[in-house]
Amino acid sequence: MIDCSDARKLLDFISASPSCFHVVSNMASVLSEKGFVELDERKSFDIRPSGRYFVRRNGSSIIAFTVPDCAVRSAQIIAAHTDSPCFKLKPNPVDVSSGSYSTLNVETYGGLICSTWFDRPLSIAGRAFVRTQDGIEERLVDFNRDLVVMASLAIHQNREVNNGVKISVQKECRPIIAGSSDASVLSRLLSSQLGVDESDILDSDLFLYNRTPGVIWGADGEFISSGRLDDLMCSYSALRAICEAEDSGSLRIVSLFDNEEVGSSSRQGALSDFLATCFRRILFSLGLSYDEICRVQASSSMLSADNGHALHPNYSEKCDITNHPVVNGGVIVKYSANQKYTTDAVMGSYVRDLMQRRSIPFQIFVNNSDVTGGSTLGNLSAHQLSIPCADVGLAQLAMHSSWESAGVADCRHILDLFRAYLEDREVEHAK
Repeated sequence: MIDCSDARKLLDFISASPSCFHVVSNMASVLSEKGFVELDERKSFDIRPSGRYFVRRNGSSIIAFTVPDCAVRSAQIIAAHTDSPCFKLKPNPVDVSSGSYSTLNVETYGGLICSTWFDRPLSIAGRAFVRTQDGIEERLVDFNRDLVVMASLAIHQNREVNNGVKISVQKECRPIIAGSSDASVLSRLLSSQLGVDESDILDSDLFLYNRTPGVIWGADGEFISSGRLDDLMCSYSALRAICEAEDSGSLRIVSLFDNEEVGSSSRQGALSDFLATCFRRILFSLGLSYDEICRVQASSSMLSADNGHALHPNYSEKCDITNHPVVNGGVIVKYSANQKYTTDAVMGSYVRDLMQRRSIPFQIFVNNSDVTGGSTLGNLSAHQLSIPCADVGLAQLAMHSSWESAGVADCRHILDLFRAYLEDREVEHAK
């Protein structure tokens, strides 16, 4: 049997993190326990050598960093994302038009596979803003119980269902929340959950999530399946790495963004100034001049971490003909001629050499030239902070399903890469 300790820790984290807001809250708790001090963007940064810090934006993005005890000459950055494709509740979401049930009006968040959300236990999580005597307060929400189901139409009433049928999100993806017409059912449940009057709930960001517990499976326990593996496999591993890695003499940063699944163009996304602003404020606080900051930036590098597609046994033609990574085959290094992934020969050679030096297995990912793939964080963050970058991740199956699958051994492989990168003293001279 494969050692599954890292995979089980990941599953525990995912279970406790049903929304991006819970992801960041739980990460902040871990960082605080490890001696990281939280900073506030609205206040001056007081950064000291050998310090460990983190800063949040919007409650859904987080940057953690460690400062060396010597002069900063370069930075080693890992970027990943906290969000996953799902359904988001619209304002005034309860629909009672059927006359017999209460359903929820939702819209898609990101490019999800809608069919994978049908006929399984779902719940609701996110955040709400409530009026208190001290002002408006943000509170996390997680009903943490089987609350709604998005029911399929019986095959007797749709004989073509197995022949490929287009799904209407507005019509068919309305989960049932009550067996009666009750327009106030959600606000009443939310009021009880938060311990406030319904009239004191001002607004919310609420999402559906798959309640099925994550599992380890396979003949030798080699597979891991759960919701939200993309991209919590990378985000959680990056969190662990910055907490566990030994000092490299460089500024080390883990930047975990929200909204990657919808293009990153938000104030907390990779296209925002969050990373670039924090990067420069850190160095200004340490007393570096503008010229010195530019020199540090020119000597820095980044790993953009997000999962990619594994060879599927039933759809092998969807892979590239010479590069088809497999689950548990090691870290994937991602290439794209159109710069959807940023890896070039410079950073590619460095990352490959690093993994060979540390005996970390790796494989190459390139999209089939006739099958358009998605993009990720590296090329977008370069709009604000232009540094050499390699795109990496893990091979997984059923990406953007409500129930994704990947490799147990790969949980260790990506953690080993992140720690090796944050500890490496050769990266500054590799470019």
